[in-house]
Amino acid sequence: MDFEFSEDERRFASEVERFLAERARPEVMDANPEQLSQTVDTPEKRAFMRELAERGWLGMSWPKAYGGLERSGTYDFLLTEALSRWGAPQPGKSVGIVGKTLIRHGNERLKSYFLPRIIRGEIEFAIGYSEPQAGSDAAAMRLRATKVSGGWKLEGKKIWTTSAHFADWYWVGARTDPASKHRGITLFLVPMDHPGLTIHPTYTIGDERTNEVFFDDVFVEDDYVVGEVDRGWIYICEALDLERFAMMPVGPLEMKVEALRAWADESELDGEPVRGDDQVRRTVARALTQLEVARMLQRRVISEALKDRVPTVESSQYKLYMNELGQRVANWALDLMGPAAQLKPGEEDAPVGGRFERSYRYTVVDTIGGGTSEIQKNIIARRGLGLPASF
Repeated sequence: MDFEFSEDERRFASEVERFLAERARPEVMDANPEQLSQTVDTPEKRAFMRELAERGWLGMSWPKAYGGLERSGTYDFLLTEALSRWGAPQPGKSVGIVGKTLIRHGNERLKSYFLPRIIRGEIEFAIGYSEPQAGSDAAAMRLRATKVSGGWKLEGKKIWTTSAHFADWYWVGARTDPASKHRGITLFLVPMDHPGLTIHPTYTIGDERTNEVFFDDVFVEDDYVVGEVDRGWIYICEALDLERFAMMPVGPLEMKVEALRAWADESELDGEPVRGDDQVRRTVARALTQLEVARMLQRRVISEALKDRVPTVESSQYKLYMNELGQRVANWALDLMGPAAQLKPGEEDAPVGGRFERSYRYTVVDTIGGGTSEIQKNIIARRGLGLPASF
């Protein structure tokens, strides 16, 4: 696999780095980014997203007919990775999930309304797949969509909708045919200010807010059905493959490994540099080596995407390895740093500002968002290795 960047791609990467360095400020950028922490949840972050749009950096790989530049997906990759390293908000859901799915499957009304707003950085989406009885098994969703004159009525509940409290629109799956598990799901777009929606917060072990969303007599016009009725599962699977790449960059993991290396290089124990300790050296070397494995797995995903293929197995391999490596790095850091590493961010004497205490908690969330590690293993086993389904 040849993944050398062209001169123009390297020039673009340098331009993005300069842009981000000039705009590094705490109200926009997380100094200690985690995989799912870089959302567009404040006015300042929305303004930042519009700045990206003004430079033509949103939807660069989209067709020109929809406002894109028809550039290689490598440019989207370079932008996403740079944003993730700087802890800046990312456009992955809007551009990479909703936008690309609408380009493939949306009707003309959806395309004409949503695509210009996405590419101008003016709109944010929440993704609604999980339910109390359909978390990892999204095909078991029961949110009921009943056909009525001119549209559909939605009744039921979604959980783990992280962006529901600040998004503009809800990209949501619902059951339109109770007789068919996979072919009975349809995708809808619903405004988040719909009077039939009620949002309740749920706070995670990683200090992030997610939400329960209750649907009470929510009417959706026929024009706001995405693609064909009962074929939503196909679109959801495509979108999940895009999500695992678009929303799971390797940048935050790179920053954590670098923080661990810097701690080992600068810290002392009993007046002696810890970098001389064999256990410390082995652990840092292991983290750096496994980080390189994660990078190569990610590039396999990109390689498939650049060939206009849906990288289902490759995305699962990358997400599984990268998320579990994030947990290992947090565990290694706490082991090496000792009891003080349990101090939280902001507490006096917390090593590396408490970064790894937070990371230890947050990396549990990473193994759930975008599909749990168990689901990724099933995809790899069945679609990659051809193994039979387990019962």
